[in-house]
Amino acid sequence: MSMMSEFRTFAMRGNVVDLAVGVIIGAAFGKIVDSIVNDLIMPLVGRVIGKLDFSNMFVTLAEPPPGIPHTLDALKKAGVPVFAYGNFLTIVVNFAILAFIIFLMVRAFNNMRAKSEEPAKPAETPEDVVLLREIRDSLRAPRA
Repeated sequence: MSMMSEFRTFAMRGNVVDLAVGVIIGAAFGKIVDSIVNDLIMPLVGRVIGKLDFSNMFVTLAEPPPGIPHTLDALKKAGVPVFAYGNFLTIVVNFAILAFIIFLMVRAFNNMRAKSEEPAKPAETPEDVVLLREIRDSLRAPRA
């Protein structure tokens, strides 16, 4: 079997295609969560804490050259090493929100699956069948 035909067989398996779809949807979903965290949640958290902008919270690890503005982007472009803990905090909040949303989705999926797998209630036995069973059982009973 040639390498290309082996690869084609591997790539066309159902699991691989499902995984590819999941990765693509996950990447798009990750961008939505990034936007929610960066554009909605972190500004509110910064406002509550005291008008802080988490994305510009950092500590310089070396003396910046003169004339460079003391902003994270400018220092990074100048090659000054910075400890950008604000960006890390934003990413941690992003992860926590994403993990919670995935938890809710998996929980809802498991609940739907459990409902669909519930055993069907046995149908009530019709009255005439119950009566016939009683007659059958009385005929089987040993006579004294």
